[in-house]
Amino acid sequence: MNLAEHHVPGSKDTYYIPDFVTADEETYLLRKIQETPQPKWKQLSNRRLQTWGGDLTAKNALVAQPLPHFICNYPDLISRIASTGAFDDSPHQQPNHVILNEYDPGQGIMPHQDGPAYHPVVATLSLGSHTVMHYYDLPAIGSVRAPKFSLFLEPRSVVITAKEQYTECAHGIDAVSEDRMEDLELANAGMLSGRGSSGAAPGEGRVLSRQTRYSLTCRDVARVMNVSIGTRKVY
Repeated sequence: MNLAEHHVPGSKDTYYIPDFVTADEETYLLRKIQETPQPKWKQLSNRRLQTWGGDLTAKNALVAQPLPHFICNYPDLISRIASTGAFDDSPHQQPNHVILNEYDPGQGIMPHQDGPAYHPVVATLSLGSHTVMHYYDLPAIGSVRAPKFSLFLEPRSVVITAKEQYTECAHGIDAVSEDRMEDLELANAGMLSGRGSSGAAPGEGRVLSRQTRYSLTCRDVARVMNVSIGTRKVY
């Protein structure tokens, strides 16, 4: 894949790839996610999440655990993401850590950065619904300001941010239950496949209702702690 062909106009290092997984793959992934035992979910005030691949220590090292088979075998999301070339410069050249977020309609997340534990590249797969991601110049946390640019994230799409876009900008999702397309200036408007939630086309003048959305946020933790009986090794 030539990642440059998916570069979002006007951004530094942001790439948008529609239809990154097929409709059948999306259905399968959603079923496997919904079959996950309830104790694996962590409830937050604005969403719930799962962490795949292990937990981070206070010193930002990953205590590694196997990723779920359904993102490594069918479909092999990890290899597919690596094949974009976005992770070529990361320590492991592919994601080793995934955070699964569940957003119900009306839920979002304040502008934030992803933190120093990760190599500066992230790939986010959207399943089940669209959303609108806003990107802000720093400082953005706690301030009210217009986004630098916004992206319409279709279900089954992947957005990749890297390098300066990752380190110098914040990103967030407004806590709304619908998106009025006439109010949005989308940097990737010319890159869309034409699907919002439930197959609705994100045309100008439309109001699109959000459904429950699952995001798989895939990153590479630089420092990994290999835990075996009686020993710990960081590499």
